[in-house]
Amino acid sequence: MKRIVAIRPAGEWNAAGAADVVVLDAQDRHRRRAVFAGAGGTGYLLDLPHPAQLRDGDGLVLEDGSVVRVAGQTESLVEVAATNAHQLARLAWHLGNRHSELQIDSDRLRIRRDHVLEDMLRGLGGRLTPIDAVFEPEHGAHD
Repeated sequence: MKRIVAIRPAGEWNAAGAADVVVLDAQDRHRRRAVFAGAGGTGYLLDLPHPAQLRDGDGLVLEDGSVVRVAGQTESLVEVAATNAHQLARLAWHLGNRHSELQIDSDRLRIRRDHVLEDMLRGLGGRLTPIDAVFEPEHGAHD
């Protein structure tokens, strides 16, 4: 098993030279310690002093200097739109009040599919569109 010694943010390394790729959902991209399997079958050990938030396109630097690309796994999500910024903030508040993971974009929100949350959002006037995409949720200030 190869050991990961550092993380390079997306855009700060040459992704074309990646030695391998690990495909991870949002939950698996927020880790302190984990074993990942690359597309080629190689095992990689992540063992950090503090949890890291890996993003789609980040590079995992191995002890030998080679880099493995992180690819976000497509997940079943719902995109939430609103008629104005105030309504969007209100929808985000209600989701936060339920401690729901949430991705915030400039004019829309994304959450994992959940029929209870979706019903609530529709009832509050949100416009929902089911999508399959990489999920990049916000994480708390303490993470």
